[in-house]
Amino acid sequence: MRKSLTITAAAVLLATSALATAAISQNRLPVSANTKAALADAARPQADKDRDAVREPAEMLEYAGIKRGSIVAELIPGGGYFTRIFSKAVGPTGHVYAFNNAPAAGRPAPAIAAIAADANYKDNVTAVLGPLPEMKAPKPVDVVWTSQNYHDLPVAARGPINDAAFKMLKPGGTYIVLDHAAIVGTGTYAAETGKHRIDENQVKLEVLKAGFKLVGENQILRNPADARTSTVFEKALGRDTDQFILKFQKPR
Repeated sequence: MRKSLTITAAAVLLATSALATAAISQNRLPVSANTKAALADAARPQADKDRDAVREPAEMLEYAGIKRGSIVAELIPGGGYFTRIFSKAVGPTGHVYAFNNAPAAGRPAPAIAAIAADANYKDNVTAVLGPLPEMKAPKPVDVVWTSQNYHDLPVAARGPINDAAFKMLKPGGTYIVLDHAAIVGTGTYAAETGKHRIDENQVKLEVLKAGFKLVGENQILRNPADARTSTVFEKALGRDTDQFILKFQKPR
């Protein structure tokens, strides 16, 4: 744990400097008609819709700037909660490239493979399966997005993954990292101990090293009732954890 604490101390210094010009968003953003239509998609699973009150997808789309025509790179889409929403939000002139590690031998294909083949989404969703540090999009993207999974990335792979995200983005493009918060000062300890959390200053340090600027933080998913010491799967939390949302930008 000592190594994590040392790294985080450096992260605090870097993050404090970076935040001098970063906007901290605490108020809800106006929701566009395009975003409302994406959320109303009849093909979305009911289980996804039932999570909307906790995951705040309208706020997330507006904060990330995802709109009609956007090109989005989504890292590790999981069950596709955001993939489906992104697909409808970017529309026929936009595209979603969903990056996921290829399954190990004998393991089933990830959920994103079925979503990319679904008639409701296949026209603008492409599943790209392979090593994340080697990910590339066929065209520059407007937004790189990762939600609730940065903590699971192998420590040695995070630098190359952040570098790949930087290369994919257009100048001025946005990189959003949303994850379950650990206690500040614990570095990667909560992730290493299976709590599925990470110190947000650790994330700032790692992403800033790739050349990004920290331009904002959104507080809409903060939950002060979460002590940030338990696993995110603790029943009492109902997956309503304290979460940070960091907005980085590739310099123009």
